[in-house]
Amino acid sequence: MHYKHFFSITFTAGILFIYGCGGGSTQQADTRETPAATPAGETGTTAGTADDKKGIGKFTDVPLTHPLDAKMVTAGEKTYDVKCGSCHKLSEEKLVGPGWKGVTDRRTPEWIMNFITNVDEMLNKDAEAQAMLEICMVRMPNQNLSDEEARAVLEFMRKNDGKN
Repeated sequence: MHYKHFFSITFTAGILFIYGCGGGSTQQADTRETPAATPAGETGTTAGTADDKKGIGKFTDVPLTHPLDAKMVTAGEKTYDVKCGSCHKLSEEKLVGPGWKGVTDRRTPEWIMNFITNVDEMLNKDAEAQAMLEICMVRMPNQNLSDEEARAVLEFMRKNDGKN
């Protein structure tokens, strides 16, 4: 009886490890070669567009606040604490996902918003997101954030990067 219990725990742990490391996903195959066209009526960009760094999704123009919106920063920090902090550090250090320090200097607001709200399509079709996936080796789960929650997270990221 003791060996059955050990085998069961070991098997379950192995499955969770493989799934958590992205081994259970085959969606990445061959999506890098051919950019997908944006369907009629939708906005966004396609993978492989060298001069457009907005990512894939509905966000094509994200107006930023100057100075930072304190209410959005607070809301974004709360979302970070609940949904983001277990995988992302606020420093440059990688945890499960990349550290957030400097992200608003490396990525456009539109790209960040599209990634947060359209993570699966971004990981499947956006070259920058795919490069991060190769480094982290774990697909970011869709956190199902509303547009307002995602915008608040962006504002918190801006504060983390020392924006005023």
